[in-house]
Amino acid sequence: MIKRFLPRSLLGRSVLIIVTPLILLQVVSAAVFWESHWDKVSVRLARNLAGDISALILLLREQDAPPGRNSTVGLAAQTMGLNINMRRGEILANAPAKVSSGFIESVLFEALDEVVKKPFVIDMEAVDRHVLVSIQLQDGILDIVASRKRLFSSTTYVFVMWMVGTSLILFAVAIIFMRNQVRPIRRLATAADSFGKGRDAPNFKPEGAAEVRRAASAFLAMRDRIQRNIAQRTDMLSGVSHDLRTPLTRMKLQLAMLKDSQAAADLKEDVAEMEHMLEGYLAFARGEGDETPELTDIGGMLDEVVGQSRRRGAAVDLHTEGDIQVAVRPNAFKRCVTNLVENAGRYGEHVSVRAGQRGETIEITIDDDGPGIPEDQRSDAFKPFFRLDNSRNTGTGGVGLGLSIARDVIRGHGGDIDLDQSPSGGLRARVILPI
Repeated sequence: MIKRFLPRSLLGRSVLIIVTPLILLQVVSAAVFWESHWDKVSVRLARNLAGDISALILLLREQDAPPGRNSTVGLAAQTMGLNINMRRGEILANAPAKVSSGFIESVLFEALDEVVKKPFVIDMEAVDRHVLVSIQLQDGILDIVASRKRLFSSTTYVFVMWMVGTSLILFAVAIIFMRNQVRPIRRLATAADSFGKGRDAPNFKPEGAAEVRRAASAFLAMRDRIQRNIAQRTDMLSGVSHDLRTPLTRMKLQLAMLKDSQAAADLKEDVAEMEHMLEGYLAFARGEGDETPELTDIGGMLDEVVGQSRRRGAAVDLHTEGDIQVAVRPNAFKRCVTNLVENAGRYGEHVSVRAGQRGETIEITIDDDGPGIPEDQRSDAFKPFFRLDNSRNTGTGGVGLGLSIARDVIRGHGGDIDLDQSPSGGLRARVILPI
């Protein structure tokens, strides 16, 4: 359940690792500050104000005459910051002593109740930015107006601003630092993905932390080894195929000079079959060559392939969904699609080709109404030199390399080919190519 809410990217998880302790630290600091500073300071400020009010009540009681009362009012205004007013003969209405249930009001109420010990009413809204305390005395009501600053410490705002401000700055610095650390990993993933799709990443170089540099260097070494092995195999197959063409040519010349006989005809058929196999080897070798990927119009390429099949007498229907542009090796990819379309036209009377974009992939489906391939033999159909004698016509001249070459080319582009039952009754070949 927790994994469903966690970020999936490395940057998100790294930031979460940094942010979680930071938030916990802020919560703990705020709790400690509230307990040790805010609570205690507020209580002390409220008690100081209650003490000043109690002292004023005692002074007014001792100096009841106007000259003494006036001096007490002046003393309260000058030294205590309190404005007092005596309403003689009035009585407090039966009202709750505490107007609001806020923290400051509660603390002041407790302090006045403990020190003054007379009926009183607190009003935090009567005067702007001031608090009004009305106390019932023997000869009337004493109104005392005090500034709210006497009940509130401004260090609270300063502490919160510094705490939140520094946290945001540290959080921004951490995000920038983590982005710089994750960027080389993303570039490595992009380079590996491009190489898997048959595309080169010439500007990629190791960078970042030591572990990331080591992984990037290992990837570059692996890429070079794979490219050398591919080039070596391609050169070997191409060389062997070309070398075998020379004796085959001599054999054809010698057979042409022989008299027409059944033995000579059989030899000619064998030579033709060997030559056809060599063409398959060369096609396989060319598919693994050093052709550079180019941005290609898949719709236009399919139109050319279908046009060639139609000129050879095949009934092929083509439907392309929109404009499809993707980077492929044009010659190798065209040979792959040509093999699939010709293979479908060879064993079926009608072929349907469909192409379109499906999310982050290009999907090309080729359906025919031929005999199809049994489900238990579809995986074997991609094996080199594997012939399906029971489901395919053995007189067509195939050597069992068509599907192998096609899948090899598509996998070299980072995609794959699947075989399935066609709605037309034959075989469906679905080419999945990443964008």
